[in-house]
Amino acid sequence: MRIELINTGSELLLGFTVNTHANYIARQLSDRGLRLVRQTTVSDNRAEMRALVAEALARSDVILITGGLGPTSDDFTRDVVAELLGLALHRDESVVAQITERYRQRGFVLREQILVQALVPVGAQVLPNHHGTAPGLLLKHAGKQIFLLPGPPRELYPMFEKQVIPHLPQGSRLDCRVFKVACLSESAIEQAVAPVLADLPELELGYCARMGEVEVRIIATTATATEAERRIRAVLGVNIFGVHTDRLEEVAVKLLTAAGQTVATAESCTGGLIAQRLTNVSGASAVFPVGYVTYSNAAKMRLLGVAEATLQSAGAVSEATCRQMAEGARRAGEVDYAVSATGIAGPTGGTAEKPVGLVFVGLASPRGTTVQRYVVNLDRETFKQLVSQYALDMLRRELLVGTGIPEKSQS
Repeated sequence: MRIELINTGSELLLGFTVNTHANYIARQLSDRGLRLVRQTTVSDNRAEMRALVAEALARSDVILITGGLGPTSDDFTRDVVAELLGLALHRDESVVAQITERYRQRGFVLREQILVQALVPVGAQVLPNHHGTAPGLLLKHAGKQIFLLPGPPRELYPMFEKQVIPHLPQGSRLDCRVFKVACLSESAIEQAVAPVLADLPELELGYCARMGEVEVRIIATTATATEAERRIRAVLGVNIFGVHTDRLEEVAVKLLTAAGQTVATAESCTGGLIAQRLTNVSGASAVFPVGYVTYSNAAKMRLLGVAEATLQSAGAVSEATCRQMAEGARRAGEVDYAVSATGIAGPTGGTAEKPVGLVFVGLASPRGTTVQRYVVNLDRETFKQLVSQYALDMLRRELLVGTGIPEKSQS
């Protein structure tokens, strides 16, 4: 079964409104073993919408159209669809009554223009809207189902779950699993994963690269997915930090909590972002007692005990300074672990010896102190995000080794 989604509204294409419908509807469908084959967004232009809906009718079995059912001049979804199907519009008195009662209860003045929402194509099934005035509509044409649905999420979502899903068949149940990998490139992950999965039947394999992490996605029957997961974990091992919607900071807090240990942060170039990510996790207060943002050399010396001689000889952006920042935070914060970051976020401040994007990330732990050097020549915000990712993944890996927590328990 081919299911297609069309989202209408110029605000979605102008960037004024984030289109969350595709994500929501795709997840609802996948829970029933169904999948979207196409999703398109179209502006409030009659000709564009007409052409797109005509194409959808020619290639898909179920067409879901959101938006354009209201009472204003840019709401013409029902008109376009009715015209394409050769159907006249008539005024549905049950919808008129529902709209009238809603306005009465809310104390609003009902204008005649509002009742344009009660116009229904002949033969359409009305899908009542219990959270707004514009009803949804179900039309059946040449063996196809066309659903016209309201645009506002608070109206669309309840209607979709209660009045659209029951009209759709139960699809074949497939097992979808997502493995999240930190600080490795998409190509490196593919080179490791693709060969070991090549002989598995009916397996869909995909990758999605995000800042500092990659998602490896498999879709198959449960038996095949289980074998694929075994092979993926065998080749990627500790590089997998979580599954599905896990976040790296959540995994770090979870590991610290399980071990009954604590962490502090010592940040310069990241400006507190590592601490922010940790404290975005519920329960972080039990494992994260203190963080230091030491942007100036004076602050590095006063709060973290970085030696003035080190700053003069090696500079603020150096392995030596990063090491002393981590060790100073661990000592001052009286914690088990401390992560540190110092670098040149740019776009200015670099030299031939220390280019823009140079950064050192450190970790002080009961097993000693390690420092990693990176060059992240990106815009400042992306630089900070990626460096925080390096720091949190360094902490995660050390926790797995230092605490002896089994790798599988993190996900």
